[in-house]
Amino acid sequence: MAETTEFFEKYMPEKLIAKPDLAASVKAIFQFDITGAGTWTIDLSTPPGAVRDGPAETPGCIITVAKADWEKLLDNPSYAMQLFMTGKLKASNVGLAMQLQKILG
Repeated sequence: MAETTEFFEKYMPEKLIAKPDLAASVKAIFQFDITGAGTWTIDLSTPPGAVRDGPAETPGCIITVAKADWEKLLDNPSYAMQLFMTGKLKASNVGLAMQLQKILG
């Protein structure tokens, strides 16, 4: 199972370096409130993007999900829709949440 802290501290920063065009294609700030793990921000509003611990000042989309469900989603990104439909994953902006495929894929 993928680990939440590793995703935000290692995987995403490395992905932003490897895919510098990701921020330009998404152009949004995501706040992830992971119950049982903490809060992280992925800022893709301007290239090259950034990942940091803690809440965003002006998030475009806040994702709220339990740690166990988030880690299942990291292993299988297609699980996101099931989590959303069952109310286990909440998104403050569904349109931006759809951009998560670019982040997780």
